[in-house]
Amino acid sequence: MASPSQNSPMGVASTTNATSTQSTTAKGSSSTDNATGQILTKPRLQELVREIDPTEQLDEEVEELLLQIADDFVENTVTAACLLAKHRKVSKVEVKDVQLHLERNWNMWIPGFGTDELRPYKRATVTEAHKQRLALIKKAIKKY
Repeated sequence: MASPSQNSPMGVASTTNATSTQSTTAKGSSSTDNATGQILTKPRLQELVREIDPTEQLDEEVEELLLQIADDFVENTVTAACLLAKHRKVSKVEVKDVQLHLERNWNMWIPGFGTDELRPYKRATVTEAHKQRLALIKKAIKKY
């Protein structure tokens, strides 16, 4: 399965999409989802929304937009990870390539993958304006 196209960023991305399409076929999803090559399907999106709020219903346009955002996110992440792997002069994308892109561009860290190092927790700095707002809120609460 190691083809020459895997060395280019687009070759790996298309291979990844084909692999995800094959895995959704194996799970028994509809053929329309497989034809578009979507990572996240409408039924799965609706299921995720129901997990958050069982009464919430998304409009058709909102569903389409969220599906497009998810597909774009995955495509951009895979492309960036491929470029990082190419920069390292290797032919395979590794977890550290994806992690580096997510951490640098999205400030995301996926625990449980890659290194076992403990990540220090950065406490957000509290600005003087924020302290003043908190003081006003506490003062207003004491009045009641």
